[in-house]
Amino acid sequence: MRTLKARYPFVSMFEGRAALVWLFAALAASLVIGYGSATLGHENKSQIAILAMLLFPAFMLALLDSRKLIPYILVVWVVCPEIRRFEDWVEGTYHSVSLLSIAPLLTSAVLIIPVLSKIHQLESTLYRMLIYFSIALLYGSLIGFTKNGMGTFYDLANYLIPMLLIPYAALSNYESKDLDRLLVAFSNTAILIAVYGIIQYVMVPPWDAFWMNHVEMTSIGHPYPLEIRVFSFLNSPGPAGMYMGTALAPMILEKRWRGPLGWLGVILVTVGLLITLVRSAWVMLFIDIAIYTAVSAGKQKWKLIAQLTAVIAAMYFIIPKLPGAQGLLARLDTMTAIQDDHSYNERLDFFHTVFPMLFAKPQGLGLGSIGVGTKLSNDGALGEYGIFDNGFVAIFLTFGIIGGILFFWGLWLVIKYLISQRKQQGGLTPYTRLALSALEGSIVCLVFENGYTGLKGFLLWLVVGIGIMAHRKSTQERRPRTDAAASQFKNNPL
Repeated sequence: MRTLKARYPFVSMFEGRAALVWLFAALAASLVIGYGSATLGHENKSQIAILAMLLFPAFMLALLDSRKLIPYILVVWVVCPEIRRFEDWVEGTYHSVSLLSIAPLLTSAVLIIPVLSKIHQLESTLYRMLIYFSIALLYGSLIGFTKNGMGTFYDLANYLIPMLLIPYAALSNYESKDLDRLLVAFSNTAILIAVYGIIQYVMVPPWDAFWMNHVEMTSIGHPYPLEIRVFSFLNSPGPAGMYMGTALAPMILEKRWRGPLGWLGVILVTVGLLITLVRSAWVMLFIDIAIYTAVSAGKQKWKLIAQLTAVIAAMYFIIPKLPGAQGLLARLDTMTAIQDDHSYNERLDFFHTVFPMLFAKPQGLGLGSIGVGTKLSNDGALGEYGIFDNGFVAIFLTFGIIGGILFFWGLWLVIKYLISQRKQQGGLTPYTRLALSALEGSIVCLVFENGYTGLKGFLLWLVVGIGIMAHRKSTQERRPRTDAAASQFKNNPL
């Protein structure tokens, strides 16, 4: 029978000095929550209460190093924006900045607990890759803090916390069945988003309508049935579309990753993705499937092509029968005549305008200068670069020329690590092919937006982390055979 320490690695944290550290940390957290509850207003008290209820299960699952930790974090990322909208609706007050907006990040941050207990086991290759990312983030933080204040820390958290999935994956001993369950959990949350999105499309709930009437976002349509750009539980159509697009790729590619609804789940997520009207998610989906197919074996390629053909055929018959189909078809037509699309031309003009800034400010603007984090230094309103439609420019403008190069070099090292499995017996596993397709697809999709922060970053590093887990498991399985062969040769030399 396994000892308690072997069964639960976190037990070693509570020995000696570490016990005092964790005791003082828990006490400090209790004091902060208690002080906040006693001094803040009613609306902040309710936000703190909800935040605590979301964090506590994640904290316990992390201490137990449970396989349910990642699925739970996914659920928090999915439902938290809707909880925030519902809470605002109940109070009758819209909050442009809410404590609940950081709940998914804080919940994801508990990944540091199982990572710290095993950090000494990290492979040198992955350690070196994390160093490149860390230098870029440190540089961006130093530049940003002098210009952007607290927005720097929020932006840093959006980059750094999703990246915790890399060391978490590299230090976890997941079996193949555990990886399958993780992908099924991902698929199930995507189905949940799609189902609510369809309900939202045909019958806009009052709390969603309340939020749409107050938020400064003209791209989400009008709060009326069939006139809304669906965002489902999430905070805009973009994240909703990227979530469903990222999940739809594995659902189409492998039967065992589709969840209990099978092809019905695939159809629901496809419809949900359609009514978000997010074209970049479709581009990413097709790139992911194309790369996965390209690196698959011969027979597997034909099977994947047949499955993709079936999905396209189903879309051909389903789309014209959907409510509001005329608007959906008009949006899809722009994908074949993109040069005439207003949104595309705006992105192109934006690129031409901002690109010269990279050479005018090669040191970069620092973290907190781009995206939602600009609200923290702009009285709750988006700053000059609050909405940024090009990921390549966003990365180099944030980290500067040198920091941007280091960031992309880190991405290359991840790809190189995953590709190295080709040399092993059996070649790339399905999990590694999925990780490669997601990572390479994310680089292509930088033409549209930066996919390495917040929810999009968490989903990307989750899929990449699954590939790392499979790679590590395959290496561990080969090592005993190699050691046994070496021992046999030593005892029986030729």
